Amino acid sequence: MPRLALHVLTDREWSRGRDMQTVAAAALAGGATIIQLRDKQATTRTLVEEGLALRELTRRHGALLIVNDRVDVALAIEADGAHVGQDDMPVALARKLLGPGRILGVSAGNLAEAEQAVAEGADYLGVGPIYPTRGKADAGPATGPALLQAISARYRVPLVAIGGITAANTPEVIAAGACGVAVITSVVAAEDITAAARAIAEQVRAARAAAGLTGEAT
Repeated sequence: MPRLALHVLTDREWSRGRDMQTVAAAALAGGATIIQLRDKQATTRTLVEEGLALRELTRRHGALLIVNDRVDVALAIEADGAHVGQDDMPVALARKLLGPGRILGVSAGNLAEAEQAVAEGADYLGVGPIYPTRGKADAGPATGPALLQAISARYRVPLVAIGGITAANTPEVIAAGACGVAVITSVVAAEDITAAARAIAEQVRAARAAAGLTGEAT
């Protein structure tokens, strides 16, 4: 399983008017290991155009590209995979379309959702929102790190914490069982995107070392 340490999700609303390429390039320079293309308002054509540009950029940086929700766009731009939520394409169908060679991430906000996602072929779970978040209007109530602990005790699938993640609380979610974190506002809304991404990436590395985890965040 490829690196899952630091996912940075694109979001026009929080990017301070900066274009997606600028934001993604700055995040990658700071240590983002995955860029997730998330643009709920864009047309399919725009998503494909954005995705192709991000595909080239992530390859240059040795990072991964995941497309939020749109499995068709992920396939069209030869992304490394897709991430689906509970209201998006059913997990089993997304898994069938992506095939075994691409990554499938699935959002899970409780144990039942985690169980179903694992059974239907998720490669990793995006667990949360862990903390209150302003970056995702449709996010449910914050679960706290306890959900990470509960899921990690039952399943071996990698967990990525999302929702209100900052450099300050990253050690807590890694200690609770996450292998990495996914962020929106704490990076894309920062004045210095590269510095913000670097601060979180460093916390992930330090927390994994403190927990006795070695190698890549997989």
